[in-house]
Amino acid sequence: MFSPIGTFFKTIFMPILLAGVLFYMLNPIVKGLTRVKIGRFKLNRTWSVAIVFLVLLGLLSGGLVWLVPRLIQQVGTLVNNVPKIVHIIQSSLNTMNQHLSHYKWLQNVDFQSYANQLEKGLSTYAQSFMTGLTTSVGTVIGMATSVTIVAITVPVMLFYMLKDGPKLMPAIRRLLPPKHADQTMDLLTKMSQTLSRYIGGQMIECLFVMTFTSIGFTLIGAKYGLLLGIFAGMCNIIPYVGPYIGVLPAVIVAFGTGLVQVISVLVVTVIVQQIDGNFVYPNVIGRSLKIHPLTIIVILLVAGNIAGLMGMILGVPLYAVVKVIVEYIYHIWMLQSEQKNHQSDKPQSDS
Repeated sequence: MFSPIGTFFKTIFMPILLAGVLFYMLNPIVKGLTRVKIGRFKLNRTWSVAIVFLVLLGLLSGGLVWLVPRLIQQVGTLVNNVPKIVHIIQSSLNTMNQHLSHYKWLQNVDFQSYANQLEKGLSTYAQSFMTGLTTSVGTVIGMATSVTIVAITVPVMLFYMLKDGPKLMPAIRRLLPPKHADQTMDLLTKMSQTLSRYIGGQMIECLFVMTFTSIGFTLIGAKYGLLLGIFAGMCNIIPYVGPYIGVLPAVIVAFGTGLVQVISVLVVTVIVQQIDGNFVYPNVIGRSLKIHPLTIIVILLVAGNIAGLMGMILGVPLYAVVKVIVEYIYHIWMLQSEQKNHQSDKPQSDS
């Protein structure tokens, strides 16, 4: 009985999520354009949204024409070179095992077994990846259909969100009891501001890491620098854990070139992450969320076990919204308590 309801929410979840993220990224730009005056002509919201869409479409078209062929080439080359990379890593581990076998406390460590497991795991993954692309035609067609549907519905949703966004709050206000309308609207505004700061800041942060990591990898001559830099930037959306996940493929690939390349990859990653952590993150996102690092780690562990990768991505913003709600309700409760105490003390002071 509930299966159609679950299918409905599963179908609209991803388009609404993507459209919502893009809305919080582009809404400040649309607001800025509505304040622009060209002589006596002032851009209304519809024209502002149209201009933003045209610019975004041009950037996406140019980016896809330049980026997609290079990414496809690097992915294909990387998959074909996986056995070679694994063989080099295995040889390095064997050499390490010979050098470290002179130390008694490392004699019981079997580096050869770890190398065999790594070779088996990466080779199996590469073979299954290529087999899935070549044989699972139905799966590929189904995935392409889903991506096409999302690609069509998200721009439509985003257009109406940007165009009619200011009408949402007044429409909600009309549905609320007059007694609680002001408090509810204030709470919704705070929630929207929290999501806007987090989503916009995270996107800028990911683009920064993605761009400068790709440039750094290219400058040091790392193979697949563009692909690995984009992967590192995408992983950066996961707080604290993301940078370590993002650098792991680059380190594995760098082993195929040599120890100097591994050190160079780590140096580039550390420099980019230090600039991001000390300059970009404080200025873009700031400390407005006021979430302790230990709390974020706990959220990532719990959300990751509940919903996997999507839970790790959405766990922190959801926690931030819930935190805003709890703090606001507590603040209102404290004000009401103070008012009651003041009213109860007033007759005593008069007497």
